[in-house]
Formats: sequence, structure tokens, C-alpha cells
Amino acid sequence: MEVLQLDVSGRPQAWISTREAAVIYASDGVAWTLGEPCQVLRGGWQRITGQQSRIEVHPIVAVRGAVPSRAWRTTPALTNGKLFVRDRFVCAYCGHHFAAEDLTREHIHPTSRGGQDSWMNCITACRGCNGRKGSRLPEEAHMSLLYLPYVPSLHEDMILRGRRILADQMEFLLACVPRSSRLHA
Repeated sequence: MEVLQLDVSGRPQAWISTREAAVIYASDGVAWTLGEPCQVLRGGWQRITGQQSRIEVHPIVAVRGAVPSRAWRTTPALTNGKLFVRDRFVCAYCGHHFAAEDLTREHIHPTSRGGQDSWMNCITACRGCNGRKGSRLPEEAHMSLLYLPYVPSLHEDMILRGRRILADQMEFLLACVPRSSRLHA
């Protein structure tokens, strides 16, 4: 299980382990939390009282102060896994649903012809359609796109990373995702 780490203003920062979250709790670095506790970590026994220490970890933890973030970029990193999830494992040309191993990253404007490897130039395609299109533009191959590419927002990117997301975490992230996103469909 992973914990969604936010900055104090509620901006997602990273997915962290429960152990990393426990360090933040123990150092009094938690500003606020959301959701019901999802894991209880038990520690040592207090010699005088005989009580065992315990930390209840919540699924969403906001951290006090400035938190350096690798997650906060103007454009999220493009990976095949995130691309396929963004496009819901559907080929942009034939419209069929495929398993990840049967999909490819398709460049609308081929890189061999100056196209960029970017969110706005990449879509998901099955191996057959990708091979049929080859290094041509879609109109040259007489193939039309069934959907258009887009750059995911930070909140969408946190979902696209392929984690096992708890209901509280998904509700928080989806609340900030534009209604037009394919992640709402």
C-alpha cells in the first residue's frame, strides 16, 4: 500500500511507502490527513508505562513546510504504461481494446519525419494499425484518429502512474481532474 503525499496546500507530491509516511508522522511533519487510517504500525514498548507505540497511517498525508517535488512538472513524463492508461488501452485507429503487450506508442507525426516524442504527438495503437500506418501521416495512410491526444494534469498523472489506488485517494485525485478527461469515462 502506498500513501499519497501532498504539500500543505493539497498539491500532490509523490507516492510514498507507509514506512516513509511513518517517519513523517514520528517527526511531527504531518499538517493534516484525509481518509480513514488504512494501516497501523506498531513499535517498541515504553519501559515506564508498558504501552506499545503505534502510528495510524492515513491514505493521504499533507506534509508541513516546503517539500521538494519530483512530481510537480509542467509536463508529466511520458511512458508507455501511462500512455496506454490515458487512452484506456484502446487503439486510436481501429477502436478495439487490447492488453498492454499488444499495444504500441504511435507517433501521429512520425519521428522519422521530424515528429516529437510528446504527449500531444503520441497515441495508443495496436501492433497491426501501427504497422499499417508505418512512417506516414494518418491522412497519407487513410487512417483517422478516433480520439485526440492530450497532456495529463498533475492529478491525472498521479492516477496514470499505475499504483493500486485506494478509494479515498482516487476520490481526492478525481475531484481535481477535468470532467473532459478520459479518466472519468
